[in-house]
Amino acid sequence: MSKIGKIACFVMLISIAFGCCSQVWAEESICFGKTKHGRLAGGVSLPYSGDNFSAYSTVGWLAGRTYVHSKVAQVVLASYASLKKTIPDAVFVYGETGWESGGSFKPHKTHQNGLSVDLMVPVRDAEGRSVPLPCSVFNKLGYALEFDSAGRMGSLQIDFEALAEQIYWLHKKASAYDIRIWRVIFDSELQKNLKKTKRWTYLSKHIAFSTRRSWVRHDEHIHVDFIVPCKPLSHFER
Repeated sequence: MSKIGKIACFVMLISIAFGCCSQVWAEESICFGKTKHGRLAGGVSLPYSGDNFSAYSTVGWLAGRTYVHSKVAQVVLASYASLKKTIPDAVFVYGETGWESGGSFKPHKTHQNGLSVDLMVPVRDAEGRSVPLPCSVFNKLGYALEFDSAGRMGSLQIDFEALAEQIYWLHKKASAYDIRIWRVIFDSELQKNLKKTKRWTYLSKHIAFSTRRSWVRHDEHIHVDFIVPCKPLSHFER
């Protein structure tokens, strides 16, 4: 296939993906079971990119690894819109979320019913500019990156103010859409840096940060679980 043909094919895939998304947004998704054992009906894909955000991977997005419950999608997108107003120069990257119909989502242990979202940490470069977290096949699409306890990795520094602001708006928008945040998983050592941010007083009162050691270190991303009323799995699915 020629280079032009490959580009045309890619554009067609993007158009199809966006078309699918617009059709399913008409109805609210239905979640079943729990984040560790569940499924999803009518899942919607987060947009590939927006004014101040983008997906962690083109391949991952096209493969359908960024589907969530419709209300979760509304919350995430509304939070990005508010972040554009409060931190106009900041850019954000979201990670994996789940399949359109939920279910097992390896290598993740959760992400099964559309209520789990991975959000890559916002970072600034040596000049203080907000830049997308570098996610590629060479670092497991960003999931193999390692930050020290101060949030540094080479010339990059985690923007803890922007991260705290992002969690703040996720909570605010969740309340607006009548859902809740169950928990936020973030490396315990890095959590200490959030306590220095201007939003910490609010976050400490409203956000349940996981204190248990996770099976993988959550330093390059935060994992957010939402609470939406879900239907039980059938007898045969349990």
